[in-house]
Amino acid sequence: MTKSASIEQFYKDTSQLIPEPLQKEVGHFNLFRTDDFYRTAAKNRTMPYNRRAYYKISLILGKNRAEYADKVIDIEHNALLFATPLIPYNYVPQDENQSGFFCIFSEDFLTQDNSGIRLKELPVFKPGGNPVFFLNDEQIDDIRHIFKKMFREIESDYAYKYDLLRNYVIELIHFGQKLQPATSLFTETNAYKRVSSLFIELLERQFPVEPPHQKLNLRSAKDYADQLSIHVNYLNKVLKEITGKTTTELITERVVKESKILLKHTDWNVSEIAYSLGFDEPSHFNNLFKKHTQLSPRAFRL
Repeated sequence: MTKSASIEQFYKDTSQLIPEPLQKEVGHFNLFRTDDFYRTAAKNRTMPYNRRAYYKISLILGKNRAEYADKVIDIEHNALLFATPLIPYNYVPQDENQSGFFCIFSEDFLTQDNSGIRLKELPVFKPGGNPVFFLNDEQIDDIRHIFKKMFREIESDYAYKYDLLRNYVIELIHFGQKLQPATSLFTETNAYKRVSSLFIELLERQFPVEPPHQKLNLRSAKDYADQLSIHVNYLNKVLKEITGKTTTELITERVVKESKILLKHTDWNVSEIAYSLGFDEPSHFNNLFKKHTQLSPRAFRL
């Protein structure tokens, strides 16, 4: 299933050195020059489609493509991009001419107590919002200036430098929120096929269920819609159009298929199988299985 990539995993995947203050009480913050990053990062420069357990703000100078569940955003030249743990996405450079800056930070770096803001309530970080803003030359210069102040401060010995860095991050956030969203340039390239394939991938990665204490993380249509950061009604519409079946029907079919495998090829009792497949009550599992196979789980196992 779509996993959450931690800050530690970011450093591992990109061959960056993990800085000393990664676990400090102030929360984690770091920033990078894009051209330096691309010279030292791992060879595979295409980010996997997943959630990242950190926030990211990027000044992008170069041709790129940002792929979300239901949209593709083409960046021809310059943009300011906001990424949040709430929304999985895939970021794909389109050529070698990449420059700019980006910073990453954990949620505890900008809490309401130390910054006065609620990250999840900010428009640039809300699901369904517009995470990419296109820039003119003057705006690029302004954002460059903010990042340069960040670099100067993070390398200083000032005792309160992280307070200043928080202020610079907040300045970037407000800069983005004052820009006009790039809604007119969103392109839904094969959106239905993309959402459908991502759903199937999420569904299949739930299986096989292994030890009896393992339990499905995604069980309902809403669970999958939340993972893809789209509305459950939109997910149902897409899957009905592509497969002829609703989200719930597809999930149920796959659960029944897995239950048959577990009944025939394990010695788990029916209650253990029911729990591992996300049922709180064995009777609910029995009823669903019988409805779709005309046999009880015990009778099927014989």
